[in-house]
Amino acid sequence: MPRRIAFINYKGGVGKTSCIVNVAACLAETGYRVLLIDLDAQSNASIWLMRLERWNNLNVNGQGSVFSIFDPARDRLKDIIFKDVVIDRAGKSILPGLDLIPTSFNLIDIEHEYNPPDGIPAYARFQDQLSEIENNYDFVLYDCPPNVMRAAQCGLFNANEVYVPSNPDALSLIGFTLLTGKLLQFSERSASFRRSGMGKAAQIQGIVFNAIKPNVDIEVPKMRMQFRLNQYRNQKKVAPNAKIFGASIRDAVVVRRAVTLGLPVNCVAQTPGTEGVLSDYKNLTKQIVRHGEESAVA
Repeated sequence: MPRRIAFINYKGGVGKTSCIVNVAACLAETGYRVLLIDLDAQSNASIWLMRLERWNNLNVNGQGSVFSIFDPARDRLKDIIFKDVVIDRAGKSILPGLDLIPTSFNLIDIEHEYNPPDGIPAYARFQDQLSEIENNYDFVLYDCPPNVMRAAQCGLFNANEVYVPSNPDALSLIGFTLLTGKLLQFSERSASFRRSGMGKAAQIQGIVFNAIKPNVDIEVPKMRMQFRLNQYRNQKKVAPNAKIFGASIRDAVVVRRAVTLGLPVNCVAQTPGTEGVLSDYKNLTKQIVRHGEESAVA
């Protein structure tokens, strides 16, 4: 069974997509088989990795993205995977092992326009299709929107681990607090739909400080977040070994350049500033891999 990880914070704008895309790329570069599933209707991860010219086709015709498995329900997840999604301008794969299930703007319709047939919630239908393909991968990563509504539920129901990208500010702490409560409510509400072999329901395993600007002291925000995390560990609202990861991600112009180029940072030609933030992503990836191994032993 692959490791199934959701990246989410109830606060938007924390750099969640930049974090998950670059962790996914570092995992693939290491040799893992990785499936990244974009569940955020903003489609940032899909636009980034597919570039506009490929993604526009999905957005215009409404087929081949996540919502098309629900309406008109002619596609299945296995049919809409973009294999080795990272390519150069000539169409050659430059990061084998990183696959993408993309989304488009129409995913927003799952929240209000979609009526699940037979009373089966969207997250259970999604899980049924994901089970056909997930064992082809070592990691399945879910880029979730900043809420616990239907699209996010598709990732959270199928994930076992949740990582919370955060900025060193009070709003990120509030977002983490809201997320913890909403995740517990959803886990209780969806428990009757879980199947054997899915593993434990999603638990918050870690917090990542992301997009840290130069000369910003994160020790006080980190201390406040650690205090809240300790409270939740004692109350068994998060995983017993949940922690703030030692690897934090600095803010860097090269990340925004990478988005423009349609490439993860590890595929961007080395320029000043690339080495530092790339090292951050690689260190975080190693810590996430190690955290999972330690959790399995525990």
